[in-house]
Amino acid sequence: MPARLPSWAWVTGLTVGAIAAVTVLAVQAEGGPHPTATSAKPSSSAPASARPTPTASAPARVPDGSGTGRRVVYSLGDKRVWLVDASEATRSTFTVWPGTVSPDPGTYTVSSRNPATTGSDGVRIEHIMYFAAKDGVSVAFSNAVDGASPPPADSGAKTGGVRMKKADGTALWAFGTVGTTVTVVR
Repeated sequence: MPARLPSWAWVTGLTVGAIAAVTVLAVQAEGGPHPTATSAKPSSSAPASARPTPTASAPARVPDGSGTGRRVVYSLGDKRVWLVDASEATRSTFTVWPGTVSPDPGTYTVSSRNPATTGSDGVRIEHIMYFAAKDGVSVAFSNAVDGASPPPADSGAKTGGVRMKKADGTALWAFGTVGTTVTVVR
C-alpha cells in the first residue's frame, strides 16, 4: 500500500504548479501587450468578407503620471489595468468592467485578498483584491468564477467591484500581493 502524502505536500504541489503556469503566461506576455483576437491579421488570400472588422488597438503604454516601480495601474477612463514590474516593463494589460463606485485618482495599496466569495450582485467571484473604499463601498478587483462579464449596472445599487476576464484575474492575483501599490489615474 503506497504511503499517503501529508496535506501540506498537496498544497505545495498545487502552489508550485500554479506558479509555473503563471510564469509561462508572464513569459508569453514578455513582449508587451498582445493584440485582441479581432485584430488578427488575415492571410492575403482570405476573402474580404472573412476578414475581421478593425477595432481600436489597446493602449500599449502605461499612462503618464502613474508612478514608478512595481505597481498595478488602473485607468478609469480607459477601463484598463496594467501590471508593471520593478523595471517599468508592462507584464500584462487588459480591459475591466468597473462597478458603479470608482475610487478617486491616487495611490493605494492592496489591503487584503479573498480567494472566492459571492459578489453583491449574487455572482460567484474569485481573486478578490481590495485596494480602496469610497462612500462606504469597498473597491476591489475580481473576476467571475464562470468567466462571464458582469451585467450592466442598472439596479441603482452601489458596487465597487472592478471585474475582468478570468485569465486576467488569475494574472492579477499572482502579481498583486497584500501591500502591492495600485495607482488609479483618470
